[in-house]
Amino acid sequence: CQKSKTSDIIKKKIQEGRKKKMEEYKITVHSEAEMAHVAQNIESEKFPNMVICLNGDLGSGKTMFTKGFAHAMGIDEITSPTFTIIKEYVGELPLYHMDVYRLEDSHEDIGIEEYFDKGGVTIIEWADMIKDILPEERLDIKIKIADDNTRILILKPHGEKYVNICEAII
Repeated sequence: CQKSKTSDIIKKKIQEGRKKKMEEYKITVHSEAEMAHVAQNIESEKFPNMVICLNGDLGSGKTMFTKGFAHAMGIDEITSPTFTIIKEYVGELPLYHMDVYRLEDSHEDIGIEEYFDKGGVTIIEWADMIKDILPEERLDIKIKIADDNTRILILKPHGEKYVNICEAII
């Protein structure tokens, strides 16, 4: 009986460890059209209060991803919010597009956290700069430049809804 209890405890700990360890999903795209296609696939799984965090070097495709996502929501006039930090768009759901590159401090009180539960989709470029205020549940996408046209997207879901999205689009 003691051996069985110990075995059950070990199994439970292994299962908990699996739940805590988030998978990473890799997608390679070879053009802007393929980047837009991936973004549109993720958009098809959208839900209110969805948060997507984009990271990558300048020119890696963060705004291109956002344009593809927005286009699928019926929004066509997307520009990088570099100097305004937050741009709001009206689509199937509200889209809050943020570029936090120019923030001096993630604690600047401009109300970023308020957008996470306003019922829309929030896409944040340079999200690593505000890591400490990001919601626990979100989808992190790191975009790596492989060559002039090729990008590697590394999706890291935080939370079951985001795992389900990754599973659905891969």
